[in-house]
Amino acid sequence: MHIRDSVYSESSAYAFYKTFFTPALRPAFLSCISSIIFNFFLRQYHSAFLGRVPVSNVDHPLDAKIPFVPSWVTIYLDFTNYWIRMVSFFLRRWGRKAHAPVGDFILSIRFFLIHLTDPHLMCIPSLHIMVAIHTYTNFAAIARLLGKEETLKNQIIEMRHGAMAISQSILYVKQHSVNCIAASLYAMHCFDPVHFPESEAGVFLSMLFNEAPAPDGQLNPPVHFKEHPSYAPKTKLSENEQTEIKNHIMSLYKRFLSEKSTAKTWEEPLINFMKPLR
Repeated sequence: MHIRDSVYSESSAYAFYKTFFTPALRPAFLSCISSIIFNFFLRQYHSAFLGRVPVSNVDHPLDAKIPFVPSWVTIYLDFTNYWIRMVSFFLRRWGRKAHAPVGDFILSIRFFLIHLTDPHLMCIPSLHIMVAIHTYTNFAAIARLLGKEETLKNQIIEMRHGAMAISQSILYVKQHSVNCIAASLYAMHCFDPVHFPESEAGVFLSMLFNEAPAPDGQLNPPVHFKEHPSYAPKTKLSENEQTEIKNHIMSLYKRFLSEKSTAKTWEEPLINFMKPLR
């Protein structure tokens, strides 16, 4: 895949411009922006400074085996641009053909922000991981809808590696615990079992901590590619540590799925998990 064909070559500014000035996309764009402001930022600040939110310590001893690597913050902060670049990618190349699926995707991001700002769930699951997973699974789904799955096979792989890099970044900058990854995989399965079945969760987890290939095998990234997963810091964990972490995440993920079968709501297994940790 040539670097100009990479999703990471896209501009987020193009997505804002195109969605705002395209009548078919403007309602989804405005709904998403309002949701980001009111259902994410304002509710977060209200809970932090004015509300009395139950606090749980969801850390796990395995978190201590993951080093704090500040340089991963570039990947961590890219999670918004990560999904916006996908919007640019499809709109620039397929225009009106992509309007409907892209509009649905933007509205689905709004849906996430509404349902994941319950004060009980502000620590887990990780919004970063869920948005990243939702983006790469929907990238593949839109490619199939447009009849371009084979044409975009390298970009589909690239986006999956991007989601994995973001998932690793939350651990290396100590924003979340390994427990949060399990909760995120579980929540994604609840929200979107068609695109993120148990089998895909297993594939995603098995690839965690793998290095991503660079477009065209380039060794030195262009300046605007500093967020590409292949240029993430080369942090190494031992094979034993990786196996231990992945086994724990999968075990907890399956526990949440098992408890869901008798739960009244999808959140119940997560809230029950956090209660004794207060």
